[in-house]
Amino acid sequence: MPQLPPQNALYYGDNLEIIRQYLPDECVDLIYLDPPFNSSRNYNVLFKDEGGKESEAQVVAFQDTWHWTPAAARAYEELVTQVGGNVGELIAALRVYLRTSPMMAYLVMMGIRLVELYRVLKPNGSIYLHCDPTASHYLKLVMDTIFGVEQFRNEIVWKRTSTHSDAKRWAPVSDTILFYTKSRDYTWNPLYVPYDEQYIKEMYRHDDHDGRGLYQLDNITSPNPRPRMTYEWMGFPPPEAGWRYQRRTMQRLHNEGRIYYPTNPDGSFDTTKRPRLKRYLNEMPGRIHDNVWTDINPIGSQARERLGYPTQKPIALLRRIIEASSNAGDLVLDPFAGCGTTIAAAEQLKRRWIGVDITHLAIALLKYRLRDMYSLLPAQQYLVFGEPRDLGAARQLASENRYQFQWWALSLIEARPTGGRTGSKEGKQGADQGVDGVITFLDTPDGKAKRAIVQVKSGKVGVRDIRDLIGTVEREKAQIGIFITLEDPTKPMEAEANGAGFYHSPVTQRSYPRIQIRTISGLLAGQGVQLPRDTTTFKQAAPPPPDVDQGRLLE
Repeated sequence: MPQLPPQNALYYGDNLEIIRQYLPDECVDLIYLDPPFNSSRNYNVLFKDEGGKESEAQVVAFQDTWHWTPAAARAYEELVTQVGGNVGELIAALRVYLRTSPMMAYLVMMGIRLVELYRVLKPNGSIYLHCDPTASHYLKLVMDTIFGVEQFRNEIVWKRTSTHSDAKRWAPVSDTILFYTKSRDYTWNPLYVPYDEQYIKEMYRHDDHDGRGLYQLDNITSPNPRPRMTYEWMGFPPPEAGWRYQRRTMQRLHNEGRIYYPTNPDGSFDTTKRPRLKRYLNEMPGRIHDNVWTDINPIGSQARERLGYPTQKPIALLRRIIEASSNAGDLVLDPFAGCGTTIAAAEQLKRRWIGVDITHLAIALLKYRLRDMYSLLPAQQYLVFGEPRDLGAARQLASENRYQFQWWALSLIEARPTGGRTGSKEGKQGADQGVDGVITFLDTPDGKAKRAIVQVKSGKVGVRDIRDLIGTVEREKAQIGIFITLEDPTKPMEAEANGAGFYHSPVTQRSYPRIQIRTISGLLAGQGVQLPRDTTTFKQAAPPPPDVDQGRLLE
């Protein structure tokens, strides 16, 4: 039986396998997932360049297309033959219409994961599925079948961008978030926004000028027949269905001055009319949130929280979801964690969390974000599963996927990947011209950035590799070259590196080896690289916003 980790946790790997291996039944309070949309677009991860702007250098974090692969065929077979029931019938029917198209591949890969997410969700838990119009209608069918039509709560529309100039259709500016629960008894914390001025002007028209402020008048009669509430009050005959409140409550409201009594011109009670309840504006929580969210802005190019991750969502969006559908101490799961906005919001709101992603690049970004926002470090405050922890595991990763190995190795020294592709049909990396990663550092009195370029090798190495690195450093006009190797370097390699001399820092007045060789075993043991600081490899995550009341308007 799977066992929950004792701490917050990040997992590298296929979320389907992670969920099955590590998460027991009914252990999660809230699930948010923002899977790659089936929109046939490639999303690129952009990083800061030396001037603090997004670099033209890109890494394709995932290819946002889906294909009918053996994995999709296996997922289809499992849904139809093992899961079966209504779910199997729906998936089989969809295949008749969609055949083995990319959309069908997307739906079966999502369907098999949604079945597992249903399993791990607590009876009072909620799930929010973030999608776009390309597949939202198909996904809703799948969600209706797995979670039940009666458990559908809302289709939330989030305005994610401004109007585009597209004269041939209505401008597409929104995403869809499908909100389902496991049962009718679910965690729900209503969130409110302030009333707008026009609403206040129309609804709160009364003021007794007694310091209690504006109020509106509300009905005080019962909506249904209630014989025990049928009594005369202050000379007013009871309504046909009775009063809304018991006599004792009516007396309290009267003593507090919360009942309005209609009067005649001489000041006596006009018993031909009904008393009404005074609802004071300053005691009202505001207008309850609706399902159209236009008050949370997308992450603009100059936003403080922007990290450069292509599908990064505003932390305010996740705070709203987490606060509404969970309580402090609850467990939040994001099986497509990306750069970790869900995790960052859950940490701030004092929820426990689990994040899963299929790329080491995303896990590295998430670790940097937790460190920069909350000073959280792995092992001390959370666990990381799936990353190599010893040389044998590193060799295994290199043999399975050398590009994932490369991203993981670069993360050990916080280097920015400069190219490459994962998830593409060919699975091949584009030309990197001898540069796998870059570390920028500030090392002049005027703050001008300089560079250390990084090469990663997972196979056999020799002195020629170091000579090539020296040539690349010269060609790129970099100050330092770093060579990361899975295998131990030879003595000629070390001699060649030592012969390259030193870089002399005008700020620290220290010298640093111009060519530095680092082994994976050394990096795992805590050995770092020698560089002047500060480095500006990744955009640093902004500190968490103030712990404001998320029931109010978020900016």
